[in-house]
Amino acid sequence: MNSIYQFNVQKISGEEVSLSDYKNKVLLIVNTASECGFTPQLKDLVTLKNEFAGQDFEILSFPSNDFGGQEPLEGEAIIAFCENYGANFPIFEKIRVRGPYADPLYKFFSDKKQNGRLSSVPRWNFHKFLINRNGELTDFYYPFTKPTSSKIRKKINRLLTAK
Repeated sequence: MNSIYQFNVQKISGEEVSLSDYKNKVLLIVNTASECGFTPQLKDLVTLKNEFAGQDFEILSFPSNDFGGQEPLEGEAIIAFCENYGANFPIFEKIRVRGPYADPLYKFFSDKKQNGRLSSVPRWNFHKFLINRNGELTDFYYPFTKPTSSKIRKKINRLLTAK
C-alpha cells in the first residue's frame, strides 16, 4: 500500500489518530522544532493554511529533536510555543524522523520501495512532504524552501483542483 493512510500517529494529548482521517485532503507534512533558524516558518505555515482555508488542505506538524537538539520542549509546551505563531494546524507528538528509530511514517517517506514514489530523508528541521488526495507522497521540499513559496503553493493548488 503506497498510501499514508495505513499509519496511526499520536496527538500530544496521547490520542491515537489514523491518517486515514485525512482521506481526500491534500496534506503538507512538516517536521518542526522550536529552536531552529527555520522556526519562523511556523508563521509561513499559518499563512499557507489561511490561503487555502475552506479547501481540502491541511498541514500536519511533527515536532522532532533529531537535529541539533533544537526541540527541547515536550507535550503541551510545544503546542503553547506554536500557538505564539498562531498555529492553526494539528501538532502531533514529538517523534524521530530519521535513522533506525524513525517513526514508521518517516521510514515510509524515506523508502521508495514503501511509498512507490521517491526516497527523502529529512536533513534538517522543516523538511516538507506533499501528499495528494489519495494519501500518496507526491513531492518533498528542503527546509530552505518556505511554505509560502510559489513552488509549493502552485503544486498544492494543482493537487486541489485535480480530480
